[in-house]
Amino acid sequence: MFLENGQVRLHYEVSGNGEPLIMLHGSGEDISIFETALPLLEKHFTVYRIDSRCHGESTRKAPLHYNLIADDVSRFIILLDLKKPIVYGFSDGGIAALMLAYTHPDYVRAIAVSGANTNPKALKLLYRLGYSKLSVFTYDAKARMIATEPHITKEDLERIKVPALVMAGEKDMIKEEDTRFIASSIPSSRLIILPGESHSSYIIGSDKIARLLIDNLTGENSII
Repeated sequence: MFLENGQVRLHYEVSGNGEPLIMLHGSGEDISIFETALPLLEKHFTVYRIDSRCHGESTRKAPLHYNLIADDVSRFIILLDLKKPIVYGFSDGGIAALMLAYTHPDYVRAIAVSGANTNPKALKLLYRLGYSKLSVFTYDAKARMIATEPHITKEDLERIKVPALVMAGEKDMIKEEDTRFIASSIPSSRLIILPGESHSSYIIGSDKIARLLIDNLTGENSII
């Protein structure tokens, strides 16, 4: 399915039944990274998987910044008349979810993020250097965004008034101190550092992220 939001044409897929859950992928990926998790999630949520601008089957030639991805999601919520969905984002998608929550606090019921960062220096050194070189020598817009953005402050995070699940792998490319900073700055949050996991090992080709979302967003253990 496609949605014209006035800025770009977004490709998305909908499946399942229950409370609306929007899922946002990371840089250079598309909605297919969540396919392994989808069968479990569909039992609990109506799942909306979106290809971000410049990714997948969405508009490929467009300005690319985290705030624009967040704005695309806000328009998606409006145009589909979704009633306060939960928004989950991985990596770049997690950054967009954070921005959406503090710029449009009335649009979402809760957020969940994994592998998100507040600034480029929160990437471990080798990754930061790698993206910086890519952005200079290849003029790749995705690498440039990662190398120069975001710039999320403590004050921004404190504006997030909805419950937040903040996750990262023990061996993530994001410094753990930044993940802990995100969780500690959001007034109502739960932090999970996943033992033995990398940036994406519990996301791509795994249903672990589905179990984490179900365990923490539904039932007696829910943060909502």
